[in-house]
Amino acid sequence: MDNKKKNSKENFFSRKQFQLLIVCITMGFIIGYSYNQAKENRDAGSSTNTKLFEQEDSYREELIVQQERNKELTDEANALQEKIRKYEKSFVASKKDYTKLVAEAEDLRLLLGDLNSEGKGIRITLQDGDYDPKSANPNDYIVHESHIFKLLNELKISGAQAIAINGQRVLANSYIRCNGPVITIDGKQYPAPFVIEAVGNSATLIASLNLNGGVVDQLLNDNIVVSLEADQKLTMPKAKVES
Repeated sequence: MDNKKKNSKENFFSRKQFQLLIVCITMGFIIGYSYNQAKENRDAGSSTNTKLFEQEDSYREELIVQQERNKELTDEANALQEKIRKYEKSFVASKKDYTKLVAEAEDLRLLLGDLNSEGKGIRITLQDGDYDPKSANPNDYIVHESHIFKLLNELKISGAQAIAINGQRVLANSYIRCNGPVITIDGKQYPAPFVIEAVGNSATLIASLNLNGGVVDQLLNDNIVVSLEADQKLTMPKAKVES
């Protein structure tokens, strides 16, 4: 009887121990699984954070590179703009010099007779003086080349762009000679009266000729009849070159 109770009691504890063992195993499995799952999640989160940090660092470095490149491009653009400003200033100065040279070249061509001349100017007429029977020398009242030269020199000094005598252009190397009552200009003879036309500023030209003791006064003192007038439109053909 006692043996049966003892065996029954041993079987009871064996079953309880077995059930407890099963529970412990199950709990251990659950705890282990939960630990592994938590570890995996932690590792996954850590890996994700690491990737985010690395990506952020990469973006930051790229931003710094782009900022430095932008600064270089800005400096380069400023340098190019400064060059452009210098070129513009140089171009303006060169343009002024070029315009001045073109004007000077055109004035020279006008003086050489290479171009037709047209514009405002003055017309001077020189005539022999009235015959004076008291004068022993008839040359004392006729126009000579010296009178012509005085007039031409004053006109050139006063800025005349082109000059013609009796319609013939007078050049820098023109040959003028007096031969009695006529004047020879580059081989062509012209009788009095002598009409000298000059293209230029009429007010300046007239004022220079009418100075006290100037050319007009000298001509009048030499008994030359002088008439002087402004002309709003003078036309002079270019000099003809003899072949």
